[in-house]
Amino acid sequence: MSYGPTQRQQQCAVQIRWMIRRDMPEVLDIEQQSFEFAWTEEDFLCCLRQRNCIGMVAEHQERIVGFMIYELLKSQLHVLNFAVAPWARRMGIGGQMVDKLVHKLAQQRRTEIRLEVREGNLPAQLFFKSHEFAATNVLRGHYEDTAEDAYVMRYVLDHTADAVMPFAPKNRISEYEDA
Repeated sequence: MSYGPTQRQQQCAVQIRWMIRRDMPEVLDIEQQSFEFAWTEEDFLCCLRQRNCIGMVAEHQERIVGFMIYELLKSQLHVLNFAVAPWARRMGIGGQMVDKLVHKLAQQRRTEIRLEVREGNLPAQLFFKSHEFAATNVLRGHYEDTAEDAYVMRYVLDHTADAVMPFAPKNRISEYEDA
């Protein structure tokens, strides 16, 4: 079974914009529905107060249907949290969010997007693989809430680069979208 962009059941055009304080209730609702060990509002605010962290939401018909939190590093974007509302999955929303990140790479002279995915989250692994991410490393016992390992997945703008980047803070990727 393929999880590529051509296999999407429906397309749902979204506007991807900066996350604002007013978005937090809908973001927290998606977070709670998407993760067993969900971030709290304070977790979000603490992260977003950092100068190099960016929050974005995907909005459809004035409703938040997805969000992503990423960190701007010197040569890469590091995705810390990424989720699509369960009722809005498999509609191309996650793919549009990934496309937004890829577009930001070229604009900001960065060459890579990196994230970690739980070993047991096969839907997220397949989703990112279908969007040209490759698993490059395993982080043993990466998550504090469980002893679960994480796969480091990378999208490299210049596909000739193959150096593995150092690891940064832990992220959250939900079982969402094309999975």
